[in-house]
Amino acid sequence: MATANYLSTICMMFVIFFASSFSADPDMLQDVCVANLASDVTMNGFPCKHNVSADDFFFDELSQPRLTNNTFGATATLVTVQNITGLNTLGVSIARIDFAPRGLNPPHFHPRATEIVFVLKGILEVSFITTDNKLYSKSIKAGEVFVFPKGLIHFQKNNGNVPAAAIAAFNSQFPTPQRVPNALFASSPSVPNHVLAKAFQIGTKEVKKMKSRLAPNK
Repeated sequence: MATANYLSTICMMFVIFFASSFSADPDMLQDVCVANLASDVTMNGFPCKHNVSADDFFFDELSQPRLTNNTFGATATLVTVQNITGLNTLGVSIARIDFAPRGLNPPHFHPRATEIVFVLKGILEVSFITTDNKLYSKSIKAGEVFVFPKGLIHFQKNNGNVPAAAIAAFNSQFPTPQRVPNALFASSPSVPNHVLAKAFQIGTKEVKKMKSRLAPNK
C-alpha cells in the first residue's frame, strides 16, 4: 500500500510539472501575482492583490471522491485560479474526476489548454477526436497517463462495474471545459429547436427531450 501511494504521488507530481512546463498562458512577470477576484478591473487574467498568505496557494478538497449521482454518472472537481488564487499567472491547474460504474465524462473541450490525465483507480476508456474527425481511443488503468491536445473534443468513460477516478492537469490557470451536449442543448438563451433538429437530423420532439434532460438543474 505504501509503495502504491508513493507511486501515485510521484505520478501526480509529474502530471503537474508537465502541464506547467508547457504553459499555454502568458509568461509571468513576477514571482507571484495572487488573483484579486474582487477587482472590477477587466484584463486577460486577474490583477494582483497586496495581502498575500500561504493559504492563497493551498486547496484541500481533492482527497475525497465526489458524488456521481447525476445525468452522466461523473463529477469533475476543477481547481483553477478561482479556487487557488495563487495560480494567477502560473499557467497551470488541476482537476479530479470521479466516475460511477459506467459513468461518462461527456464529450467536451478546453479552448485554452492541453490536458494530461492520470488514472487513480479503475480503468477508463479515453478518447479524443481531431479536426478531420479521426478518433484516437485507448483503455488506461490505474497509474497510466493519457494526453488530450488543446482544443480537441475528448471524453472519458468508466466501462467497469466499480467506481473509477482520475487526476487531470492543464497548462492554463483557467482551462474552462465546455461540454458539447450542454453547450448545444442547455445554453441560455436556448439554441432554436429547428437548428438542432437540422444539425442532428432528428425531430423536434427529440430535441425537446434532450433539452429537458440537460437542463441546468438536472
